[in-house]
Amino acid sequence: MRNVDDRSITAAVIEQLARCASPRVRQIGESLVRHLHDFVRDVEPTQEEWSAAISFLTETGKMCSATRQEFILLSDTLGVSMLVDAINHRLPQRATQTTVLGPFYVERPPERALGDLIDTREGPALFCEGTVSDVNGKPIAGAVVDTWHSDAEGFYDVQGKDGLSALTGRARFRTDENGRYWFRTVLPAFYPIPHDGPVGRMLDAQGRHPFRPAHVHFIIEAPGYEPLVTHVFLAGDPYLDSDVVFGVKDSLITRVTRHERGKTPGGHAVEQPTNLLHFDFRLADQQDGRLRRSSESSEHPASA
Repeated sequence: MRNVDDRSITAAVIEQLARCASPRVRQIGESLVRHLHDFVRDVEPTQEEWSAAISFLTETGKMCSATRQEFILLSDTLGVSMLVDAINHRLPQRATQTTVLGPFYVERPPERALGDLIDTREGPALFCEGTVSDVNGKPIAGAVVDTWHSDAEGFYDVQGKDGLSALTGRARFRTDENGRYWFRTVLPAFYPIPHDGPVGRMLDAQGRHPFRPAHVHFIIEAPGYEPLVTHVFLAGDPYLDSDVVFGVKDSLITRVTRHERGKTPGGHAVEQPTNLLHFDFRLADQQDGRLRRSSESSEHPASA
């Protein structure tokens, strides 16, 4: 390990990993060292640039709090979150596609009754409805539908001055015996991700905008099925083709329509004119997901 230079240093570091007890940790460590060293050799940073990079990561950590996760923003804006999502969700074609979780999810949101109003903020009314079924269309009763979204001005509840103490625009429901869900809320808007920190400065330096198209988040879970983390995007949004976190998929885009009083397509009574979002989710069987992951793991074994 003595007298290393810009070429021999990589092998010297990898040699130190040979005694790692976990094959998977060793595989990850070796790959990280190889790729990181190749990156440094490729860009040949100055000492000042490398110091700035370390300061950038330090600032990213300092920006994290109970209501903001700057490292998730960094992962999202570099496309890493969507890459990890794609690797881990090679699901059957008929299953609803996944996308990123995002930095504003709050665990254990309040559980509400089907049809409840979940957002008390000002904004155009939105009625959300649909079904949860398996890939063959069989309804799934009792599925947990966890949802959250921004308000009509593009802000999430946790971005307000009261933070976690004033949650709105998020709730958890359970589908009825026919696999149906429905709730009332306000129409979300497109919005910029938080860009007053290091990730925002990175986007500025790269000549990129910080905007996400309007969407509603969903996590859907049911025993025996693969959990689904996804968004439903609103058709016609100006940022569908340039989402800063690369999360848009055509199958997740739906058009919001204007609905007058009366029964919705899902059979629910609406007393006032509203915007209507209808989206049906299809969950992949858990066993199918396990088989696919097992097959992929055998094709890419960890280092021995």
